[in-house]
Amino acid sequence: QVQFVESGGGLVQPGGSLRLSCAASGEISTMYLMGWYRQAPGNQRELVATITTENMVNYGAAVKGRCTISRDNTGSTVFLQLDSLKAEDTAVYYCYVHRLGRDYWGQGTQVTVAS
Repeated sequence: QVQFVESGGGLVQPGGSLRLSCAASGEISTMYLMGWYRQAPGNQRELVATITTENMVNYGAAVKGRCTISRDNTGSTVFLQLDSLKAEDTAVYYCYVHRLGRDYWGQGTQVTVAS
């Protein structure tokens, strides 16, 4: 099993920035792939960013150029920096882990971009 602690969501003004963090823990420490997906009402869940233990990154098209994902030294905490926020970034953001061939999801944190 994997447990998640997600933080950093909330209300952000357009043009501003946010920083999300997700700390994951479990019986086996290796978290091969970590990242964030998001889902707005009426939309499918979409990729924001992922990062592997080798620091290979992948960004969704909607955030490319505005987004930076990173991991701490333990490899169990992932950070997401998203700049130049716009209304379309409003969604529930879900922390994601791929470990031992399985997918795990956090409970999600709401991000609202509005004045």
